[in-house]
Amino acid sequence: MNPAEITTTAAPAIKADLSILSLFLEAHIVVQIVMLGLLLASVWSWAIIAEKMLLLARTRRETDSFEQVFWSGQSLEELYQTIGPRPARSMAALFVAAMREWKRSVESSPKPLAGLQMRVEKVLDVALSREIDRLERRLLFLATVGSTAPFIGLFGTVWGIMNSFQAIAAAKSTNLSVVAPGIAEALFATALGLLAAIPAVIFYNKFTHEVSRHAQRLESFADEFSAILSRQMDARS
Repeated sequence: MNPAEITTTAAPAIKADLSILSLFLEAHIVVQIVMLGLLLASVWSWAIIAEKMLLLARTRRETDSFEQVFWSGQSLEELYQTIGPRPARSMAALFVAAMREWKRSVESSPKPLAGLQMRVEKVLDVALSREIDRLERRLLFLATVGSTAPFIGLFGTVWGIMNSFQAIAAAKSTNLSVVAPGIAEALFATALGLLAAIPAVIFYNKFTHEVSRHAQRLESFADEFSAILSRQMDARS
């Protein structure tokens, strides 16, 4: 027989549908569960990434706007009357919390109050902690996906390779048409694991750095504002 004819007749035997949908539908149920889990983790990670990008961008704008007004020379009372009734976020939340404690203490007793400075500092610490918790919310999910998704994908890979060996044993042949589907679904599981893990790790590091920088900015403002209130306490004594 002509070698060209052998190639022509053998080609259809090794032809297989290796599309993404086919790989998923023909995969073992365990590998399908792994793929679905990784796909859902990836989608949820991107939803968190989009939400955090918008949140941090809005927080930066609000902080810049508040700092500009705070250092413009406007009195603290006027600024508190303007911001106090509205829900405050970020740096404004620290200001409102400290001013509320200040006014509550001063109005209840116009004389110098022992421990007022400490109470104001405690209030600032609590407000700062709440703001950081708000910004860090759901970042743990990104860290978890980034650290576990490659191993989950590897589990699917191992299972797919096991299926390939089982297919070889059942068919008693190492023909590419026998081996290819199992190897393909194994590599597909690995790819989904990396697809979920890589963006999660990148944006987790990015968001953690931005939250850390914002926390330092809030801590600096808290120290400066505490010093301003301390001077006013001394002036009232």
